[in-house]
Amino acid sequence: MTLAETLAVFAIDTPFEKIDHIAIDRAKMSLASTVASAAMGTGISSAQTIRQLELDDGGSPVATAWFTDRRLPAARAARVNAVYSDAAASDDSDMRSIAHIGTIVSATAVAIGEMAHAPGPALLAAMVMGYEIAGRIDETLTPGRMQRGFHGSVSTVFAAAVTAGRLLGLSHRQMAHAIALAATSIGGMAIAADTSCAREYHAGQAALSGVQAAFAALHGFEAELGVLELPRGFLSAMGAQDVDSITTGLGQSWDIVSDMAIKLMPGAHPLHATAEAAALAARQARIDPRKIDEVLISAAVQWTGFRGEPHPRNFVDAAHSIAYFTAAAIVDGGFGWQHMDPRAPEKMADPLIALVQDKIRFDPAPPPLRDRFPHRHGATVTIRMVDGASHVGVCPHTRGLNGQGLAWDDVQAKYQALFPMAGLSSDRLQQSFACIRHFEQCTEVGALTALLVPADQVHAEGMEGAIPQYDLQRR
Repeated sequence: MTLAETLAVFAIDTPFEKIDHIAIDRAKMSLASTVASAAMGTGISSAQTIRQLELDDGGSPVATAWFTDRRLPAARAARVNAVYSDAAASDDSDMRSIAHIGTIVSATAVAIGEMAHAPGPALLAAMVMGYEIAGRIDETLTPGRMQRGFHGSVSTVFAAAVTAGRLLGLSHRQMAHAIALAATSIGGMAIAADTSCAREYHAGQAALSGVQAAFAALHGFEAELGVLELPRGFLSAMGAQDVDSITTGLGQSWDIVSDMAIKLMPGAHPLHATAEAAALAARQARIDPRKIDEVLISAAVQWTGFRGEPHPRNFVDAAHSIAYFTAAAIVDGGFGWQHMDPRAPEKMADPLIALVQDKIRFDPAPPPLRDRFPHRHGATVTIRMVDGASHVGVCPHTRGLNGQGLAWDDVQAKYQALFPMAGLSSDRLQQSFACIRHFEQCTEVGALTALLVPADQVHAEGMEGAIPQYDLQRR
């Protein structure tokens, strides 16, 4: 069998009961994180533009554009909701290469699941399978695709195709063709993602293209099944390595468990460890930022050249600025949602943060990497004072990664902080979070999407009656 066919069999034949319960729990965390990030994204102009484009086009109203009373074709709803989440730079990341797979599987699964009236377990299983296949493919691309200038959307498109394909009930052959079509469906340049709103545009295109690949395969459209592994095929073009690992040990472990990290602060995930190290050093010493002589960063991310603008003045630049992350974390004792609130950009112009930004320096010889995945590893920040004292903070791993402090309490705190940005009531917040937390009990995905619409705007017949009542304190 071709690689696409092998992956298709695994994606279709693995039942919910054979998926590790921790993987299912991580899928729910990813869904909660995506909805929270999407709520934040509703206030960002790029996301509003894409939403308006899709609402103007219209089409079969089968899936909800979150936080509105409007429905769209499933692929279009997946696009809008993925853009919401990615625009806020507060979604989850795969820590091998910072591909935002969770946003894509979440937005896709909810859109297709709502259209197909799927129950919660089916949606969660589809999310895990979509994450697994996209993650395995993307792991082989690191660092080749990035060195060639391609953004993570070239692999997250597989997450959408597989997630949608499983919920649509594709056959083995159809799923293989959906994967093959996904491989030839999308580009995405990393330089544009790092410096502009193209980042979220890529997310929308990955969701849209992946869903369309699944629909095309469902209706008999066929592609080159060897497109992944053939010479001049996808893996070759992206500079893949260790290709055999894509199918080695399928079902023995789960990427959504081992490699997905939930963002517990906004902005580019590679910068989180540096911000946490800086905050730790500042809090322990209770330093006066005005008396800092120098701040020295020694971080794994230095090997990627990922630094951003030293003095950001907009949301995009702030999301990628290691100087802003570090200085803000020192001045305020931590980096949080308030530092990248699209409604209140004042923090980016804070004169005390600006003062510390000018004192940031970089280790000329950071510690050598242990592997080819620099984003998995941490940072050390040394704050040197004018009186000669030095204070050191070390963050070996970013919080939010499995085994490094990932807990439902953190996910709930994030949800409570971001969900109100969409303008929905506290009751909607409580009920939607509880619905996600116990999603394996949900009999129909529409029960969740009904909670992502203002209470006075739910027009879909029978939707309100499908909303279950959950005990938020239940574990």
